[in-house]
Amino acid sequence: MVSTNAINELENFREAMLPAIEEVLQAEVDKAGGSGTVELREMLRYHLGWEGEGSGRKAQGKRIRPLLVLLAAEAAGGKWEDVLPSAAAVELLHNFSLIHDDIQDNSSMRRGRPTLWTKWGIPQSINAGDSLFALAHDSLKGLKKHSTDVYANSIEVLPLTSLKLTQGQYMDLAFEGKEEVSIQEYWEMVGGKTAVLLATCAELGAIGAQASKERSAHFRLFGEKLGLAFQAHDDILGIWGSENQTGKSNHSDLLSRKKSLPVLFGLAKGGKFAEIWPNWKPEESSVNELARALENDGARGQATDMVGALTQEALTALDLAKPETAAGEALKMLGFELVQRNY
Repeated sequence: MVSTNAINELENFREAMLPAIEEVLQAEVDKAGGSGTVELREMLRYHLGWEGEGSGRKAQGKRIRPLLVLLAAEAAGGKWEDVLPSAAAVELLHNFSLIHDDIQDNSSMRRGRPTLWTKWGIPQSINAGDSLFALAHDSLKGLKKHSTDVYANSIEVLPLTSLKLTQGQYMDLAFEGKEEVSIQEYWEMVGGKTAVLLATCAELGAIGAQASKERSAHFRLFGEKLGLAFQAHDDILGIWGSENQTGKSNHSDLLSRKKSLPVLFGLAKGGKFAEIWPNWKPEESSVNELARALENDGARGQATDMVGALTQEALTALDLAKPETAAGEALKMLGFELVQRNY
């Protein structure tokens, strides 16, 4: 159950943290703008939601990942202000991946605005994404002001996270050309594409608070399980979510024949959905029938149960981390927000 106190704690932290996150992000992005790269900085500022038509809070996104870093630091007994460089690093790395993903997925819209590559072209958008990747690693240098040990431990984490993030995206694209994908392969892909960055967020926060390795590992596991639950829930929304909630057309994942978790569960069931799917041509006229078959075969319920189980595993890991009360409650609330978005 989510308490009123937890909701209030998260809102109080969010109100204090979000302006600080934007400030450190903007300072880092300003480094990209030299005499010959003014437009590059403009591109980054557009993508991050600060400039251009439609700019503002919605275009910036919810900044979930930097919030997770700061809350984990506070929950581990540190000061969230000390790990702002880590918070900026994960948000910059996340947005590097978004720019590249939009190109690879041929996505023309993000958060209700044209994607970067549709406005500036693919080559320069790749450069913009690469710039955010470099700035993410540069941002961590700010940790040296508080502790060289924290910097050294943090800089060990980010490169491997970057690799696993890219491996996850590689697998996701590779699945498009595979006729069969196993549940194990799916979890490996999601572990890289989605969960590894949330795991790193929680771990970097704990490292910033100079928590023990054991305690930092519990925070990391919390982030990892939360990331897996988040993606599984996102897969449910991709088939049964409302267009107003997801920003995509209804049943978008079925129409793109995405091998999401409910689809894999449905194929494993061997029912009506598994009978229709191999020869089904993506058509709006028949997608409702396909979604009903998938739900009737129990795939939606199975995926929902998986979200619940993973969420509980995340909360168990957080309890083992013995978080400070206020920040711990806020972390739990943030987790619930991620996995209880409406259909």
